[in-house]
This record gives sequence, structure tokens and C-alpha cells, in this order.
Amino acid sequence: MKAAVVTDFAAPLEIQERDIPKPARGQVLVRMEACGLCHTDIHAAHGDWPAKPTLPFVPGHEGIGIVTELGAGVTEHQVGDRVAIAWLGSACGHCRYCIDGRETLCQGQQNSGYSVDGAFAEFAVADARFTVAVPASIESLDAAALTCAGVTSYKAVKVAGIAPAETVAVFGIGGLGHLAVQYARLVGATVIAIDIDADKLELATSLGADHVVNALEVDPIEAIRELGGADVSLAFAVTPKAFQQAFASLNPGGRLVCVAMPPEGTMSIPIFDTVIKGLKIIGSIVGTRQDLAEVFELHASGRTRVVAEGRKLDEVNQAMSEVLSGEALARLVFEF
Repeated sequence: MKAAVVTDFAAPLEIQERDIPKPARGQVLVRMEACGLCHTDIHAAHGDWPAKPTLPFVPGHEGIGIVTELGAGVTEHQVGDRVAIAWLGSACGHCRYCIDGRETLCQGQQNSGYSVDGAFAEFAVADARFTVAVPASIESLDAAALTCAGVTSYKAVKVAGIAPAETVAVFGIGGLGHLAVQYARLVGATVIAIDIDADKLELATSLGADHVVNALEVDPIEAIRELGGADVSLAFAVTPKAFQQAFASLNPGGRLVCVAMPPEGTMSIPIFDTVIKGLKIIGSIVGTRQDLAEVFELHASGRTRVVAEGRKLDEVNQAMSEVLSGEALARLVFEF
């Protein structure tokens, strides 16, 4: 099979021919139909974060494909089922986080395309318990983008506790942000979209954003304040400056939800303002299997629209460059 492999954090990915893996007990073998390119895949390939993947490895955690073989003991799926391989490759199932519905905080978890090989390949193995069924009405290209970009932005809206008529500022209108605009609208928020790209702001408007702010042309903090300020800021832009702008845009009682993880990794928060204004800073990391099932259900019912472009796996390095340069309007998805 063909796979895109990271062999060196300072080198481009290599397209290699590898043996098709065999599913171990509890695993399924999946013939991939599509896999989205997430910014996390780029961070993984470049070794940007303190906990680095073990080389060599295959990235990819937005995988959609058909189950072609079952490992021993698998009862969750049958051959022919279409499933999603998400970031949460597996979790222990018995720690306090797993049993109270916070499985994405499990300290024993494995992550697809990071600690275990992922879906930038024609075939992948995955823990059957953590693959999620994809409704027949959803195209694989759309399902791929929903498997991380969708569920991550959906979870960020969930943990923000947005009330109808609150104002939500979405910083970064890309693969995640364009979906966050829609989820925020679904819960009744007034949405302000912030980006530095006019095309992405036009996209946000077409998806229901009530206001747009071009951070290259105006001070986004002042622009948001003129619109009444933000009750919630969702930080999807991969730069600490955007996080600080998102924080400074908040009204008293506001919530900053941190989602993107810039390689620089730090932001400066004024303690006085945080205390006096009663602000909250919330970290949000992807979503659970149930969250993903809900994301699929919303899309299947026509409540959301995915903006994605197809690419070939051979174009993996060019695609990563497109994302880093901001050329990609929303999600890029490898189609097999």
C-alpha cells in the first residue's frame, strides 16, 4: 500500500510502499477513502510540540474508509461498514475521565497519526471501539473534515456554554473556524468572524456570520468592542497574538476558549482584568465519540456545510505548504 511517512522532523514526508497491516485483536482494517489534513498533522510532522511522535510514523486522524477485515473479538463493526478514524485512537476505558464522559482527557490514550500510525495511507488499522460509524448520506470528503475539524469546533462551542443571543467571536476562519461559525449560529449566537484573509471572511459571511473583521485592516479588539464586545472568544488562529486579541475582546463574564496550539506555546494574560471582569479561560481538546456522532447527525440533517478541497496523497507536502501559507480556504482532504 501507499503511505505518507514522516522520517525526519526537518524533512518532507516520503511516499512509501508498505505492507498492508494486519488487524490485531480488537482492531479493524480500514481501506481509506479520504483523510483530511489537520494543522496538528503539520505540527506532528515538524515535531513542534514537547511530546514528539516516534519516528518513522504515518500522520492522519480524519480518516474515512471501509472496514475490510476484523481482528479477533471485534463486535462493534462488520466488514463493509464505513467508519471514521479520529484523533482519539483509544483510551483506557476505566480511569475517572473515561467513566465520566471525558475520555479525551484519559492519560492512557493513544492518538491516531501521532502515537500510533494514522490514515495518510491506503489502509490503516484502528481500535474498533473508537471508530465511529459514518451515516450513508454523508460524502467521505465531508465526513473526513468533520472527524476532527468538525468535532473540535463543535466541542469548543459546547464547553463555552453559549447562551442564545450571546456574541461569539471566532478568531481564524479556516478548517475549524468555518464550522465553528455554523455551530455557534445553531445555538443562537450572534457571530463575529475575524481573519486576515478577505476570501475567508467572505466565506464566513456566506455561512451565517453576522459581522466580519479583517485583522490586517483594523484593530480587531477595537472593532469587536464597537460591535458590543464578545461574550465568548473561540481561538482557532495559530498565533499567540490572536489569543491575546481574543482575550482582550471579552466582555465582563466572558470566556476565552483556547483550541489552536501555536508552536510558541505561551500567551500573556493580565491577572487584574481576569479577576475584576470575572473572565474564564478554557482549554478545549477535540471531542468524544459521542460528540462526533452528534456532528455527523447534524450534518446528515442538513444543518452544516463543509468547505473542503480534494487532494492526492502524492501532494502531501504541497498541501501542507498551502495550509501554512494560508492559501487553503478551509479544509484540504486527501482522496484515495
